Formats: sequence, structure tokens, C-alpha cells
Amino acid sequence: MDRFDAMQAFARVVETGSFTKAAETLHMSKTTVTQLVQQLEARLRVRLLNRTTRQVNVTADGAAYYERVLQLLADMDDAETSLSVAAASPRGRLRVDVPSPFAHMILIPALPDFYARYPDIQLDMGVSDRIVDLINENVDCVVRGGALKDQSLIARHVGDLRLRVFAAPSYLERWGTPEHPKALEDSSHRIVGFLWSRTGKPLPYAMHRGDERVTVHGRHALAVDDGNAYLTAGLAGLGVMWLPDYMSAAHEATGALVPLFENWRLDSMPMFIAYPPNRHVSAKLRVFIDWIVELMAVHAPLDVQRKAWT
Repeated sequence: MDRFDAMQAFARVVETGSFTKAAETLHMSKTTVTQLVQQLEARLRVRLLNRTTRQVNVTADGAAYYERVLQLLADMDDAETSLSVAAASPRGRLRVDVPSPFAHMILIPALPDFYARYPDIQLDMGVSDRIVDLINENVDCVVRGGALKDQSLIARHVGDLRLRVFAAPSYLERWGTPEHPKALEDSSHRIVGFLWSRTGKPLPYAMHRGDERVTVHGRHALAVDDGNAYLTAGLAGLGVMWLPDYMSAAHEATGALVPLFENWRLDSMPMFIAYPPNRHVSAKLRVFIDWIVELMAVHAPLDVQRKAWT
């Protein structure tokens, strides 16, 4: 029995609650993972897990052992990355998940710089706007906009997206130009709805001008759950949109999008990079987080006047 493999298998079963899911994330067979855990229990002469046909639960002894195993695995990783070569050149696979427009417009175009610094890091990137189960899907970190509802995650505030309101010329020709944000509540106007993954519903937008403050829900004929689809719908004239600068700039410059309510301000949207509390921050994860911070400082610097995003 390889004790390192056995401890890794045990820890992943605890984290995923399943031998099958643990095997998938470790790229092993379920039989191998099962045998490793059984061999570990035999060596320790302690039952670490209670197994039923439906679920796997950690025992009291297993929970205590799990905490020690996490520290041992972290120390082992530190020992490897503390070597001068490894510290200077982090390596290995990093699993990340990022919003679709952010990936297409900011992150992926900037990756040549990242690989010039860290050529030995392999990024497996999920590109989505859905809620990701970091533990069960074995994801090292996610980049997300808006308030983080999962308080168990460790999150770093890396930037703030300035939001503005836009419509395509074809929309304005058909529906007219709204003079006040509240006009978007009338039947004479439409917005493009964005379905937030944590609620499955469009969120209202808070806008203010001096002492005047309004909350706009709007009426939509189309609502989508993907940022790129949201932008495409707006460009097609299907409704008014709220967009961050990085998504709107090129289209505003060509006249494909027209800004609205320019004397109104919206609260900026916070951006976070988050990872599980029991996930050791390896050298490769640490440099990726630092690089994201640098990237956001250029594209979405922190807004000291930002109010709470709900």
C-alpha cells in the first residue's frame, strides 16, 4: 500500500461523500480507491468510514484522522514546492471555473503572459455562469461576480465591474429611447433578463442620481443564463442591458450599442476568486490568484465607493 495514495483517496472520499466521485476526481478506478481505504483502515485498525448502499459517512475517528491527513498532504506539497526549482517554477494541473464573457474577453487573451511566467502549469478551465460544487467537481478555484452566498468558501475580492445601461440602435428605433430608468417598467419597453444561477431569476438593478434612487426590475421577453448569450441578445435589439465596461467598450465604439441614462450611476459589481477552506493553497494556485489580481487591477480596479451588491 502506498500510504500517500491511501491518504489522498481517503481524504477525497470524505470530501465528496462517495467512492465513485472520489475515483473520478483522482482518475482511479472505484475498486482501487476502495482497496486503498480498506488497507488504510486495516493498517490503523480503526474504521474511518461508515458505508451504506446510499451514502458514505465519516466516523468520529475518521473525522479526527481527516484533519491530520489534510495537514500532512499540505506539508508534503509545501516540501516539494519549497525546493528552489519548484518555487521558482510552479507546476502541475490547476482546475478553475470562470464566467463565460470574462474567459473570452479578458482571461484567455491574457494567458500568453501567464504561460510566459509559468510554462509548467496546466489549466483545465470550466467556462460557465453556473454554480460550481468545488469539492465534488474537484475544482481548485472559481472566479465569480456578485455577492458570494456560500460563506464556507474562502474568497478574495479582486475587482469591481463598473456597470452601465445600453441598447442596440435597432431596439431604440422600434421602442424609442427611455428618458428615465423607471420607463423600463412600462409595457412599452423590454430588457434582456439575466438568470442568476443562485436564484434562477433576474435580479433588479439599483440606480441613483444625486438623492434620487430607483430599483429597476423591467419586463423581459427573453431571459438567459449565459453572459455571451445575454450580450448577443442585446446586440440583436431584444432589450435593454446592464453591462460592464469590458463587455460593452468595443460595441459602444462601433455604435452597435448606445449608452442610456448617462447621468445615472449603478453600484459596481464585485468580483471574487474563491476556493474551498480545506483546499491547500499550493504554489500553482497562489501564483494564479496573484495573476488574476494583477489582471483585474487593469480591467476592473477596486471601487472604494462600491456599495453592497445583493
